[in-house]
Amino acid sequence: MTMSALGEPCVLLKLGEVVLKGDNRELFERQLQSNIKAALKGFGLKLDVRQRHGVIAIFLPDGTGVEVADEVARRVACVPGLVWVHRAWRVEKDPGAVTKAAIELLADREDVRRGVSFAVRSRRRDKRFPLTSMQLDRTVGGEINDIYGLPVDLKNPGLVVSIEVDRDEVFVFTGGLPGQGGLPVGVSGRGLVLMSGGIDSPVAAYRMMRRGLRVDFLHFSGIPFTTSESIYKAYALVRALDRFQGRSRLWVVPFGKAQQSIKASGQDRLAVIAQRRLMLKTGEEVARRLRAGALITGDSLGQVSSQTLQNITAQDDAVDMPILRPLIGLDKTEIMAEARRIGTLEISELPDEDCCTLLAPRRAETAAKIADLKQIERRLDAEELAVQLAGSLQEYKIED
Repeated sequence: MTMSALGEPCVLLKLGEVVLKGDNRELFERQLQSNIKAALKGFGLKLDVRQRHGVIAIFLPDGTGVEVADEVARRVACVPGLVWVHRAWRVEKDPGAVTKAAIELLADREDVRRGVSFAVRSRRRDKRFPLTSMQLDRTVGGEINDIYGLPVDLKNPGLVVSIEVDRDEVFVFTGGLPGQGGLPVGVSGRGLVLMSGGIDSPVAAYRMMRRGLRVDFLHFSGIPFTTSESIYKAYALVRALDRFQGRSRLWVVPFGKAQQSIKASGQDRLAVIAQRRLMLKTGEEVARRLRAGALITGDSLGQVSSQTLQNITAQDDAVDMPILRPLIGLDKTEIMAEARRIGTLEISELPDEDCCTLLAPRRAETAAKIADLKQIERRLDAEELAVQLAGSLQEYKIED
């Protein structure tokens, strides 16, 4: 490939839901641009991020190699708010230059040597360009067919050559990376995730990031009656999720003594729900200090005894703050599939000494009564205990 035909590598980002935001669209686009720039800070390059109609183009410094452009594309593909990321070539706005670039783009490709079917799909955002989209498709497609002898298949091509005519240049590319979709992190406020070391809560956190929430993470450790294993695991999970939002923070509460107090209350079957209510009360206090507007859990209706409808209702009663449960209608197989896709499943499956092992009744209550739980809380002075627990917070900043 010669640079004279292909021009310079760049990255083209396609917006999804953001373009439907009407009068608020500019606010969403500004937040998305800010998140993209933050995600690319570590590259040490002066990147030129430009907003266009429905797309964002990232131009790299002159002489930047294709490998760097590919890495930029992989990094921004993790930023919520984008549906597609294309590593493209920036080409002069001339039909001949575009045709030459498309021809050279296909040189030395294995699928081209195998005779894959193809289609050319053009989009002309700048109507001043001398060829219509259909004319450009035919011109470029005809040349590709003549030179490589590839069959044309407009319905189900094995290879698509994409051409986008923009205001100042033309972008030529094949393929792309699927983005995360959703909304830019930060446009919906802030939330606090109750983060266990299990499979569900990391997926719940990811789903709320995709809905525009910036999230902090709160982990309850069994210290002093367990080791620090669960903290290391929670840190690893938050670090894996950090690529979706950046600047993540993990907060840890030593919860072991509070659990012992619950266990000593003598209400064995209610212990798990009483613990959950105390965690929520503590989470609400922490959230207020962090100026978060909601708590987030990985509950899935009916998955375990604490997640029956009656028990979920009993937990909601513990706090005034909204509790978001993005996994409520998913089954375990669906949750595990998403955990695998976002890269948290393998970490979640590592063994650790979770704080919940300290409370393991032989038979857990599936229909806890709020009055019985409040009676336990009065004996524990749960409101004051939650404030004390929130005051024992330890912060762990996620390192790049």
